[in-house]
Parts: sequence; structure tokens; C-alpha cells
Amino acid sequence: MSIQPIALRASHARQVRAGVAVEWLTIVWMVIEAAVSLSAGIAAGSIALVAFGVDSLIELVSAGVLLWRLILERRDPAVDPERVERAERTASRVVGWSLLVLAAYVVLHSVYNLWTKAIPDSSVAGVALAAAALVVMPLLVRAKLRVAASINSVALKGDAMCGVVCAYMAATLLVGLGLRAVFGWWWADPVAALGLVYFIVREGREALTAQCGCACD
Repeated sequence: MSIQPIALRASHARQVRAGVAVEWLTIVWMVIEAAVSLSAGIAAGSIALVAFGVDSLIELVSAGVLLWRLILERRDPAVDPERVERAERTASRVVGWSLLVLAAYVVLHSVYNLWTKAIPDSSVAGVALAAAALVVMPLLVRAKLRVAASINSVALKGDAMCGVVCAYMAATLLVGLGLRAVFGWWWADPVAALGLVYFIVREGREALTAQCGCACD
């Protein structure tokens, strides 16, 4: 009778350790993604790349909070759930409002560039980064969803959904940068940036909704 609970606890502990590992990988990738996209975006004058870099920084914050939550559970399986919930509410609120501010920046800057017909430079680094993100992010998302299901973590599942949004943003970014690089369509970058707004706003609203839901429980 006691073997099964012990086995379940051991399995749960393994999954928590796996969650810690995947969040560390996420942090490393987001640091690289943010550094490359922001530097390349500023150098090329690409709104879409800069927006992608800022979103990477926001996801870096989210991954850091989830890492802290998982490390708490790994060190002390009986950690106070209220402590974890407070951290998740704060992180959701910060991430949600940051994303909405980012969306407003993207809209204003994109409309301005379309109005003035500003021509950004081509960015080989941006194209390479977006292509790499389309490979890396689905792998991280699958790993997070598997761990989230195993330890029944809604927060980790939400963090995985941020990765899904990141993959969609990378695809949109790649299309915009590719059209500009191959055909020289100056308007492709601001239009692609506007295409990112939907995903940014959706992710921001979901973060704020989750924060409200936690607060109302």
C-alpha cells in the first residue's frame, strides 16, 4: 500500500526537476533571442525585430518566476501554496501590462513608419533568429506541457502557451523579414509588426485574466 505513494512522489520529484531544467533552457534561449533580436532590430531599424526582442525579455521574466516556483517545490514539496500563488499573480500582472504597452508601441511605430515610408535595412541575423526560434520553441513547449500535465501545474502550462505565441510571432517575423530581404518590400516590416499585435495583445489579456482569476479564487 505504501509503495505506490512513494513511487508517485518519486515520479513527481523527477518531473519537477525536469521542469527546472526546461526553464533553465528557456532562460538561456530567451537571453540569446533578446540580445540578437534587439541588437539586430535597432541596427536595421526593424520594429518587428525590436518587438520580438522585447517579448523575449517579457518571457524571460515569466520563465524566471516559474523557475523560482519549481525550485521552491523541488527543495520543499510542502511549500505554502499561497506563497506560490502570490508570486504568480504578481508575475502575471507585470507581464500582462508590459505586453499591452508593447502592443501600443508596435501600433504607433508601425503606423508612423508606414506614413513616412521609412525603409529599414535588411537583417540576416533577424531572419536566422526567427528560423531558429521556429525550431527551438516547439521543443520547449512540448517539454513544458509534458511536465505541466505530470505535476498538474496551471502556471507551467501558461508558460508553455507563451512559447506557442513566441513561435507564431517568429513565423510572422520571418515572413516579414523574408519579403523585405528578397523583394525589397519596405512596407513588409511594419505590416509584419502589426501582425504581431494580435498575438501580443492576446498573450497580455490572458496574463491579466489569469491574475484576476487567481485573485478571485
